[in-house]
Amino acid sequence: MKGEKLINELLKKVKESSLPAELKGDLGAQLNHLSQFSSSSFYLEEIYRYQHYLSWLLNLPFGQVIEDNLNLEEVKKILDEHHYGLDFVKKRILEYLAVMKLRKEKKERMQAPVILLTGLIGTGKTTFAYALAEALGRPIIRIPFGGLASVDDLRGRSRLALESQPGMIVRGLIKAKVMNPVILLDEVDRIEENVRMAIMGVLVELLDSEQNSSFRDNFIDYPVDLSQVFFMATSNNIQNIATAVLDRLEVVEMPSYTDTEKAIIASKYLLPRALVESGLDIKEVVVKEEVWPLIIRPIGYEGGVRTLRRIIYGLVRGIALKIVKGGKPPFILDRANYKEFLPTYLT
Repeated sequence: MKGEKLINELLKKVKESSLPAELKGDLGAQLNHLSQFSSSSFYLEEIYRYQHYLSWLLNLPFGQVIEDNLNLEEVKKILDEHHYGLDFVKKRILEYLAVMKLRKEKKERMQAPVILLTGLIGTGKTTFAYALAEALGRPIIRIPFGGLASVDDLRGRSRLALESQPGMIVRGLIKAKVMNPVILLDEVDRIEENVRMAIMGVLVELLDSEQNSSFRDNFIDYPVDLSQVFFMATSNNIQNIATAVLDRLEVVEMPSYTDTEKAIIASKYLLPRALVESGLDIKEVVVKEEVWPLIIRPIGYEGGVRTLRRIIYGLVRGIALKIVKGGKPPFILDRANYKEFLPTYLT
């Protein structure tokens, strides 16, 4: 019978998997119990539901971890390549990593710090988290809290429904293929008011070292060890974050940028990146040093560089169009001609 064949295939997959022995035993017993009801009209439906459940569970990377790069000089180099300045922030991060390195050398279990980067929009909080993940050699999973509608988004839904699935935490582990990725809890201050306290309760469980070694996802319905995850969080402010959550976070403030710093970031980081991503050579566009203040000042006060980034990408797209239409690089922007290259809304 088709159902019996499916049961045997699922038993084989469970047996050959790297699941914990206890879980393997439970699954085997459940599948064997299910096979006794082959005459029931609900038999195949239940098997398909179980097959859907195992398709997620068998991909959870139990026992799979990636080795951290704790060479602090290399970490600092990578952070510097991605972000100008932020010396205080980088120093704090390196201090945490130094502790992790010492504990590892003593063969003590490492509990990664839970860092909250807080600061104005555009100060580089999210991109800094990505740079740190790259420096450590860990994959990164981003969970945007601005769009969370319920606790189930994090914790998953019961597997009784065929279309149900794990929550974003477990799905992140499956995507990362290791049990110790960086999980970025992005904009934790932007949770909707009607679900804020419930989600804050889940955050306490995620971030508390006494609880996160046995996190319960409603779909998986088996303790998942999150103790090796490197959690990071970002926020624009801390007013909307519950005290119980803040108590479990190391708050690191991201400073605003001065006009001088913005000019350096624009010329050394944003423009070269925009050129590469747009298919242009970095030698094809030259912006004279005198031009950057003329671009930056009219933006008005902004702690970060988000608007400046949009302007630069708009400028580069305009130059790309000129080249496609037959324009010959290099294009040199100076005080006399820079306005003709800016996006139209700025001219």
